[in-house]
Amino acid sequence: MPQIPEVLPYDIHNEALVSNVHPLDWENPKPAPCYNLVVIGAGTAGLVTAAGAAGLGAKVALVERHLLGGDCLNVGCVPSKCIIRSSRVMADIRDANQFGIRVPQGMEVDFPFVMERMRRLRARISAHDSAKRFKEMGVDVFLGEGRFSGPDVVDVTGKVLRFKKAVIATGTRPVHPTIEGLAEAGFLTNETVFSLTERPRRLAVIGGGPIGCELAQAFRRLGCEVTLFHNASHILNREDEDAAEILQRSFIRDGIRLVFDCKTKRVEKKNGTKVIYIECGGREEEIAVDEILAGAGRAPNVEGLNLEAVGVKYDKREGIEVNEHLQTTNPGIYACGDICLKYKFTHTADATARMVIQNALFLGRKKLSALTIPWCTYTDPEIAHVGMYERDAREKGIAVDTFIRPLNDVDRAVADGEEEGFVKIHVRKGTDKILGATIVARHAGEMLSEVTLAIVGNVGLGTLSNVIHTYPTQAEAIKQVADAYNRTRLTPFIRGMFTRWLAWSR
Repeated sequence: MPQIPEVLPYDIHNEALVSNVHPLDWENPKPAPCYNLVVIGAGTAGLVTAAGAAGLGAKVALVERHLLGGDCLNVGCVPSKCIIRSSRVMADIRDANQFGIRVPQGMEVDFPFVMERMRRLRARISAHDSAKRFKEMGVDVFLGEGRFSGPDVVDVTGKVLRFKKAVIATGTRPVHPTIEGLAEAGFLTNETVFSLTERPRRLAVIGGGPIGCELAQAFRRLGCEVTLFHNASHILNREDEDAAEILQRSFIRDGIRLVFDCKTKRVEKKNGTKVIYIECGGREEEIAVDEILAGAGRAPNVEGLNLEAVGVKYDKREGIEVNEHLQTTNPGIYACGDICLKYKFTHTADATARMVIQNALFLGRKKLSALTIPWCTYTDPEIAHVGMYERDAREKGIAVDTFIRPLNDVDRAVADGEEEGFVKIHVRKGTDKILGATIVARHAGEMLSEVTLAIVGNVGLGTLSNVIHTYPTQAEAIKQVADAYNRTRLTPFIRGMFTRWLAWSR
């Protein structure tokens, strides 16, 4: 019988969650003589692989040691976006006077209710990833530790699963920073922060990447005093610099304290608080907080799989080695999702799972390099990106033309009071071929798909100018960028031809 994972607090909502994604009374089925596909790991990549393959008639086994749904459902996308939504409401109330709305004094965040709402909605959504649902799809769901014990065998809690092909989709986990005294003082990660029931008055966030930035802003707006530590000169230092600068200004307005380019030397627990000692410019400073959230990277879950026994190469930092077709160094074993990808997003896990189904079961030759991968950091404003940055083009020796439309020139953004942002699109110089784009807007993630579709469909920027966009919308900024490109085609020679034609036709 599978052991119940610890999910805190164990209230009615988390009880419902666990009953869906790791039922206490679950009995692993009797294994089939041989499976077309054995999938280890039931996060997004594993679930999509198992469901897709079973839907096509394959005999599939799905193995999960913890919670079906993986990080996305349990400790990632779903809970974080629930909390971010509450934090945005609070920011709207804070700024309501700008819209002529008089908010009574004394408005407060009910932090325990915010967290309960998150748990309630997560439990509701968990039905999509439930063991029962996948069993009804025809998938044999095995709860327990899975490991390779032979060239075509996976062992799960004493049961032997024989396979023709296998897929590793075990994902990643948070990296624990090697800061002296941090482990002894105690800290949160994305795996534990959503278990909070009381608001920490003072919160330190270590790491200014996407996870750190999203949660730092959300918790600040929910009433925490937040200090964000980042080992670079600005947040999101891998992102478009103009985009990161806009977000950084937003953080400062929110009241987040930013600590850059400082060495975190040690952490001590004193009188019920956690004291962080940092060194900046040769000067040591102490910062006292109640909780520390570490959001400083991910490590692949490769331990315990016995990969050496089946000839699957891996790196403890980079994950499993795969070729263009997501095949490992063992031709019968594939991998997909965070365990083998540079871009660790739910939608990328989904896309690579679909690729694995075709390549592993149907002799497909889909290539990883052919994917166009968008992403979004769900701060306020959001930063969404697809394709190349300008620096990527420079490194490849590709000349580009860049077209930008600030949101303060977009009517709907002005009306919404959301003027700080832009649409920036890069095209190959002298053409309208789109190479990349960055959008900064409150709902940039929703806007980006049009540009992503254009890149995938090889639709040029000039064509986007011919697409009728509803007015007024912030997405109209994309059309306006395309119009700016079209104006560059109106050279003095072409303009002269038009002028002569119009004069002749009068």
